[in-house]
Amino acid sequence: MQKLDEIWKLMPNDVGKRIKDECVLQHEQIQEIRLRVLRPLFVKTNKNKYFLKDGENDWIVTNRHIKEAVEKLGGYSLYAFEEELKQGYLTVSGGHRVGFCGRAVLEEGRVKTLRQVSSLNIRIAGEITGCAEQWLPYLFENNGLCHTLIVSPPGCGKTTLLRDMIRCLSYGISGKESYNVGVVDERGEIAAMKDGVPQMDIGPCTDVQENCPKAEGMLSLLRSMTPDIIAVDELGKEADFIGVEELLHAGVTLISTVHGNDMGGLQKNAKMQKMLEKMENGRVLFLSKTNGIGTVEEIWDTQGNKRYERGGKPCLLRG
Repeated sequence: MQKLDEIWKLMPNDVGKRIKDECVLQHEQIQEIRLRVLRPLFVKTNKNKYFLKDGENDWIVTNRHIKEAVEKLGGYSLYAFEEELKQGYLTVSGGHRVGFCGRAVLEEGRVKTLRQVSSLNIRIAGEITGCAEQWLPYLFENNGLCHTLIVSPPGCGKTTLLRDMIRCLSYGISGKESYNVGVVDERGEIAAMKDGVPQMDIGPCTDVQENCPKAEGMLSLLRSMTPDIIAVDELGKEADFIGVEELLHAGVTLISTVHGNDMGGLQKNAKMQKMLEKMENGRVLFLSKTNGIGTVEEIWDTQGNKRYERGGKPCLLRG
């Protein structure tokens, strides 16, 4: 099985044991574990979804399981995590993320914290070291790194590929010097910081602005860290594109992910089309699940030329 020691430490003992005893899971990569009070224990893998059984019956999560898991996750002092709980999730050692649902406690119309937690979603960190290496040569023009967008529908591996690009560029690739990479990690999914330490390998020359809106984070990094590259996950809000415009004017290379399906769809979005026009010699890389999560379908430049198209042997993010 995967190395999930940090996860087992945070689970009720019988829940961890039940998952580890499930033979089919020993041959698959666990992606999510969901505990919902008085409902079956649910596990999603890279191949299937399972409601785990206790003999012929479903293995049911109880109030005791939820309470024990929450106590462990909060270090037996849930009040210490109120700031994180406002966002509805915690990042734990190993970069794994635990989402919470429950009764929201409001203060001046905003969520202050959660009480009476009823559901937990444990998302297993998906680091795949080396998955970007074969695609990086497509992202250079005249020995210079191009602005790059990684595009796909949800769940196709955008963040995983972005993270490994950051790692490669921070270490330096193919005899090139390393780059100073600034990461705006608004949702904590790229670096997965825990007590100020990245839980993912994002390289030695990477600076992380965590839990900060993307536009503000980009401007902060430009002012304070003199990055060569700024990387962000999931551009979409109006303010994000204002931040990108400042970044492009400053001569810093952008690497980002966005939701989308194809070049035609991007060009129909007015904000995206405007950004593409400003990305001189930019690259747009499209992912799908055609041959598994992380299938690289096409790579275009922003002048409308297709630089790569999948065909013949499948081209996948390799693990």
